[in-house]
Amino acid sequence: MMQFAWLCLLVSPASVDLVDEIYQIPANEWRYVEVSLKQQPALLSAEVEARAGSREVRAALLRREDLNRLQNDHPYGVLAATTPGPLGRFRYYVQDPGEYAVVVDNRDSDAPATVRLRVWLDFAGPPGHDAERLSPQRQLTVILISFAVFFGIVTWSARRLLQSVRK
Repeated sequence: MMQFAWLCLLVSPASVDLVDEIYQIPANEWRYVEVSLKQQPALLSAEVEARAGSREVRAALLRREDLNRLQNDHPYGVLAATTPGPLGRFRYYVQDPGEYAVVVDNRDSDAPATVRLRVWLDFAGPPGHDAERLSPQRQLTVILISFAVFFGIVTWSARRLLQSVRK
């Protein structure tokens, strides 16, 4: 039974596609897709591509509270966003579980937009987590121990060679 559990962990996908759809966004309006992250932290990635109509769309990641502020025309915060244009992509490491939304914004244009939105989660860990660094104190300790071992081996080898030469 335990081997089956390990096998399931090994084959479980590290990346999950949430959305890969084409949306029609009227002029001077926006649409959103809810993202509920209740489990472990994940890297959330989004791509937006304007296919027809307006070429000045942007995508943004908001917390649920900020989405409510946006809906009520109040100032709101953005976690990550693309610049307005025909193509855009952002990545954001979501550490806190909760409710989020990816907003596709066409408010800067007087023309409707047909956009492709793709959103996915990557549970492999934060970006760059593979290349973690030691603290400076530990780096110094490793260097000093390495030098001590190296010079200890060199000294021992030199003594042995000198003893062999003298005989």
